Amino acid sequence: MTDRFETGMETRRAVLGDAHVDSAQARETPFDAPFQQMITEGAWGTLWADDTITHRDRSMLTLALLAATGNFEEIPMHIRATANTGATQDDVMQAFLHVAVYAGVPKANHAIKLAKQTYAEMEATP
Repeated sequence: MTDRFETGMETRRAVLGDAHVDSAQARETPFDAPFQQMITEGAWGTLWADDTITHRDRSMLTLALLAATGNFEEIPMHIRATANTGATQDDVMQAFLHVAVYAGVPKANHAIKLAKQTYAEMEATP
């Protein structure tokens, strides 16, 4: 394993939590292993590991970009990650308000719906 992979796994676990990463690794197959390595090294070992901006800020950017581009499937995962990154519900709402203005109200509306559902699940889980 490369240093970037190791850094990526540390960062990925810090942001998403051990349970999520362990579950993703358990589902990994030879088919998707190259993809998992690429995102671990690139997204987590390079982008998220860079300390130019905080994990809190990266959370808000990521959520806004996911919503703005209509990539809603990963929004719940990144909402759950805010428990580790320090992005508050108010921070997330501000990100989605930016989405409404710059990318469209329907995208922001759907992202907010997903966030509300995810926050409710998080509050219900001890």
